[in-house]
Amino acid sequence: MNGRAFNSLNARLMTMTTRCLPFADAASEGLPLSQLLRLSLFQVSVGMATVMLLGTLNRVMIVELSVPAVIVAMMIALPVLIAPFRALLGFRSDTYRSALGWKRIPYLWFGSLWQMGGLAVMPFALLVLSGQQTVGPGWAGEVLAALAFLMTGLGLHMTQTAGLALASDRASDETRPRVVALLYVMFLLGMAVSAIVIGWLLRDFSPLTLVRVVQGAASVGIVLNLIALWKQEKLSPMSREARAAPRPKFSEAWADLMAGGTAGRLLAVVFFGTLAFNMQDVLLEPYGGEVLGLSVSATTLLTAIWAMAALLGFALAGRAMLRGANTYRMAGNGLLIGVAAFATVIFAAPMQAPALFYCGAALIGLGAGLFAVATLTAAMTLAAGSTAGNGLALGAWGAAQATAAGLAIALGGAIRDMVNHLALSGVWGEALATPATGYSVVYHAEIALIFITLVLLGPLVRHGVSGANTDNQGGSRIGLADFPT
Repeated sequence: MNGRAFNSLNARLMTMTTRCLPFADAASEGLPLSQLLRLSLFQVSVGMATVMLLGTLNRVMIVELSVPAVIVAMMIALPVLIAPFRALLGFRSDTYRSALGWKRIPYLWFGSLWQMGGLAVMPFALLVLSGQQTVGPGWAGEVLAALAFLMTGLGLHMTQTAGLALASDRASDETRPRVVALLYVMFLLGMAVSAIVIGWLLRDFSPLTLVRVVQGAASVGIVLNLIALWKQEKLSPMSREARAAPRPKFSEAWADLMAGGTAGRLLAVVFFGTLAFNMQDVLLEPYGGEVLGLSVSATTLLTAIWAMAALLGFALAGRAMLRGANTYRMAGNGLLIGVAAFATVIFAAPMQAPALFYCGAALIGLGAGLFAVATLTAAMTLAAGSTAGNGLALGAWGAAQATAAGLAIALGGAIRDMVNHLALSGVWGEALATPATGYSVVYHAEIALIFITLVLLGPLVRHGVSGANTDNQGGSRIGLADFPT
């Protein structure tokens, strides 16, 4: 085989690989695919910690350890309360100066340590909280558990903020949308796999099993993060004088980021949009069981349907923005899908149509996926043209998103309980004296929040930014590489 034929065959094989391997075209010269996949492991670790905090330990504390639900709610709320500090953490990683020249790696490392430390002491704190202690003050359980949740939450926020900023630093403008989609897929993958594995390991619950599983998760998390951060940032030694030079102030960087109003409006869009999509998080499965009479196994399918639709949303958003789509318009499309989704879920009750309910759940996942990827990609461009770095911009996005998600869950449950208490007591008449009333009010409130978000989003769409340069993208067909596995 001569050289020309060999080069032609090699080019064809490279083209076939790029089209068939999921997210192969997310790689760039500055961030090869092998390093990108390795870096994305930090999202698997964060997904696993999220499942532990919001799912597994929630159930274990209430059911197996008989901890009062109000205390459980307070513990779970603690990581959400520190979410606003993600902007400060991101700014510190932008301006950090080390002798080795690293900015993101130290924050990834210390975030991993906080995350591991919190999970390492978590099971012992929970056992003390449940009353299984022989010495010490009675308040020790509450204090130790609160510290464990705070440490884990701080580590989770620090790791994710620094990791996303590092990925944004290394990705090119053309590949950044696909990098965002890949990182979100890895986050969902980490949640899904860890939920299955942890649930299987805790099928025969005992205090010793709880200690082993939670501390095992802590060990797996630190190992994944070590693999993720290895050789991801170049060494660029700094002199002592450079390290001692005055650093930018957070207030000045924040003011520069907010100058012009684009960043502030985007954060408002993220906050209200996340609030709209997440108020149903704790209500969707109960709605299927209480209103539509679905079995536990039938409602369990909702999580899988939502996740698969969200993955499809990530893939579609990544491809569309890679071809030059307006990020804010893509976020608007996700919001409009959300309106149709919640309307579909509402009509499923009077029609007693489980199939319609499943369609609504899928549309919620699709709309949320489009909205999340589009707004995160837009946040990655906020730092351009200002003294603010990627860490501050992404930290601000994460702070708005995480705070709204926690508030949405609390509001959704509170509104449903309050409305159903009034409706079932007959205050609003016989027609509304059904369990569906509370759920319906929440879903209508989410539709109202979506319209508020669309109003906030409008000016951004008119002056929005497009995705990648489309000079070489036009006319490409959709291949397997455009759909995550």
